[in-house]
Amino acid sequence: MVWQGNYAKLFIGGRWVDPATDEKIEVISPFTEEVVARVPAGSRSDVDRAVAAAREAFDRGPWPGMSLAERSDVLRRVSAALAEQQDTVAALVSDEMGCPISLSRTMQSAGARLLLDSFLELAPRYEWTTVRRSATGNALVTREPVGVVGAVIPWNAPLLVTMLKLGPALLSGCTVVLKPSPEAPLDSYLFAEMLQSAGLPDGVVNIVPAHRDVSEYLVTHPGVDKVSFTGSTAAGRRIAALCGQDLRRVTLELGGKSAAVILDDADLDLAVQQIRALSLRNTGQACSNKTRIVVSRTRERELLERLTAMVAEMPIGDPADPVTQVGPLVSARQRSTVESYFEIGRGEGAKVLVGGGRPAGLERGWFVEPTIFTDVAPDMRIAQEEIFGPVLSVLSFDTEDEAAAIANNSTYGLNGSVFTADPEHALAFARRIRTGTVELNGNVVGFHAPIGGFKCSGIGREAGLEGFDAYVEIKSYGLPPEMAEALAS
Repeated sequence: MVWQGNYAKLFIGGRWVDPATDEKIEVISPFTEEVVARVPAGSRSDVDRAVAAAREAFDRGPWPGMSLAERSDVLRRVSAALAEQQDTVAALVSDEMGCPISLSRTMQSAGARLLLDSFLELAPRYEWTTVRRSATGNALVTREPVGVVGAVIPWNAPLLVTMLKLGPALLSGCTVVLKPSPEAPLDSYLFAEMLQSAGLPDGVVNIVPAHRDVSEYLVTHPGVDKVSFTGSTAAGRRIAALCGQDLRRVTLELGGKSAAVILDDADLDLAVQQIRALSLRNTGQACSNKTRIVVSRTRERELLERLTAMVAEMPIGDPADPVTQVGPLVSARQRSTVESYFEIGRGEGAKVLVGGGRPAGLERGWFVEPTIFTDVAPDMRIAQEEIFGPVLSVLSFDTEDEAAAIANNSTYGLNGSVFTADPEHALAFARRIRTGTVELNGNVVGFHAPIGGFKCSGIGREAGLEGFDAYVEIKSYGLPPEMAEALAS
């Protein structure tokens, strides 16, 4: 282990406290298949304590009443700690969930800090208060913190998604109960130490790793005002139903089955470069990966040759090795799920271009080969269901109308990309795709833009100025004319 923290306790009320039970979560290395650490499995009693601490910090603590500048100062110290511990964070996430270290250093570690910095940069631009004067009345309209937030975090990008939620929640004045995934809770312990050293008031952030049943208890807890969840669509439906019973505010960032559309005049070298980076990223374990490759029939053969060569050049192995581009899957269960899709695809009549099994010479670790299916029809399960592994489906089209129809033939709508020599044509085509983000020739949107999904990919948006919207309630105050005039000037 790169960091030997105190994994025996829980972070509640600004202190490390003993859990209510002796039950443990074993964190198993996806590479060695050995236990790397044990953390408490949070119980309902632990959640009660964490929510009570967050409730106290919101209702009677200083955090909500502090100025934006004061809250920002605390979070800038957190950002500095993230920068100082950047290599440790990267190695820790690679240890716990198997992300190749070269990607951990960017997405998992530096990305988390850059995301927090973007919220700090955007916060002063957010419309926290405004005066609206009209013939029918005068109002002070404010955006005030929603309250206690239950944030449920996935294992595939644990600290990055933590920052996606905590950055705007804390800057808005909310308090938080953070529920890390059982597969990847270790980085949250290091993060808690950073929060302590930055001077975050007691109870503003509380961290309780837990299994699904206790997670459900958190999202239904009467002391929680808002739930923010990132994970599978199946779990998101369950959380939406639970929150709906109490009309609890909820943001859901869920699954994807995004399409990369390669038009006739596309630069295939660029397209393949981006497929390597943004379709097989994190060993395929990223909801925004473009896992349906939709290519013009006139370019299909050439693309398949390049994809075959691409996969042959992607080293598979130890996630701690900087050379590795494809690491293990997070768990034995996830590997079994991915392998089941190998058989589903073959059974549906698709052909395996490359992969479709376990890599030779790796007897230890939860590895599968990067796999590309061809002869895929749009309605096949491998083209419709999120596999969450290094598996791509290649679909061909004759006309751009057909390409748009294939891209939209999904219950998901999270991400996508378009490749063509004409950027204006790319934008025009991208407007036809029903998805929250579309990248033109591999150009990513950056942290100042909102992300989130259409259809079954979720509810709400995160990042950018819109990322603050999830953590505020809008309130209107009727003002006397003279007060409105003074505030507006």
